[in-house]
Amino acid sequence: MSMHNEIPETSGAAAPDYMTDSRPIAAGETGPGCKKRDPIVVAENVTRSFGGINAVDVDYLEIPRHKITALIGPNGAGKTTLFNLLTGFDTPNTGKWQFEGHSLAGVSPYKVARMGMVRTFQLTKVMGKLTVMENMRLGASNQPGESLAKALFKGIWGGREKEITAQADVLLEKFKLDAKKDDYAASLSGGQRKLLEMARSLMVRPKLVMLDEPMAGVNPALTQSLLDHIKNLKADGMTVLFVEHDMHMVRHIADWVVVMAEGKVVAEGPPGDVMKNPAVIDAYLGAHHDVDLGDAEGIKELAAELVADDESIVGTENAGIISLDVVGDEAGTASPEEPSPGDGQRGRRAHRDAETDGNDHTDRDTQ
Repeated sequence: MSMHNEIPETSGAAAPDYMTDSRPIAAGETGPGCKKRDPIVVAENVTRSFGGINAVDVDYLEIPRHKITALIGPNGAGKTTLFNLLTGFDTPNTGKWQFEGHSLAGVSPYKVARMGMVRTFQLTKVMGKLTVMENMRLGASNQPGESLAKALFKGIWGGREKEITAQADVLLEKFKLDAKKDDYAASLSGGQRKLLEMARSLMVRPKLVMLDEPMAGVNPALTQSLLDHIKNLKADGMTVLFVEHDMHMVRHIADWVVVMAEGKVVAEGPPGDVMKNPAVIDAYLGAHHDVDLGDAEGIKELAAELVADDESIVGTENAGIISLDVVGDEAGTASPEEPSPGDGQRGRRAHRDAETDGNDHTDRDTQ
């Protein structure tokens, strides 16, 4: 028997309060591949390789129901590939996985979505030449007008169209896109497209929402709005699995964190525990094991330490968890003669090369 009916209720016949459910998520000891009290997704021995590279090599993973789970890891860890495998957009080399007890092996993405497991993309997939409302209508299911034989008879599908439009109106108002509903989706900003994609995914009334880097490319003014919407998904009884690199955001809203590195799950647990896990810090930073990744002061101290480290990646495209704000704060303390920490390893090496050229009078072009 499913255990999700055991969620404590607020009072009498009131809806379950998923936001205050403080029961343990893990069924036993916490660790990579640990069992959950009430999983909604279970994956076993899922692997995917590209040539000689193992992009995904997950022995066992369960996603807890009615919780917000963050999937984190350095670039190239296999997070998006795992998303693609679970939702049918890619085919694994081996393994099996199920959603609410139903096997998803070989199931088409649109059928996965109809079962209640929907996902968004790191690069938004809105239909730019359709209006916002038309995009929302496309996300709905059970529309008889999609059948060619029935499309000619509005009496068959007209009622359902009104229901879908009313549902879309409610969601667009919630996501503050109602004023844009007649505008072309191509006219929206990047953040508004993220909101539209999230709102459209809710048209199928999903049980699990999978968000691939929902904050990527979003104007900071919309970040808090997106965070609130993610938390509201949980409050409405949905399960959320999202990929994110911002550790402070993860610690703020996630109930559970799964860490991937080189295709494997290397750690799992509550955010506060995972951020201090040496395996997690090693996956991100290598040798710097004495930093709590969820602590703002710890991150600033780390940024200052990495500025002086010749092997640091601060300021480079692989900077990963070191936010630009932190790097900017440290850059403000640099002396005028030194390269900005925002220039990272490349800037420091260029500075040393310039000093060597000046001191040794060496023309590298002639060597």
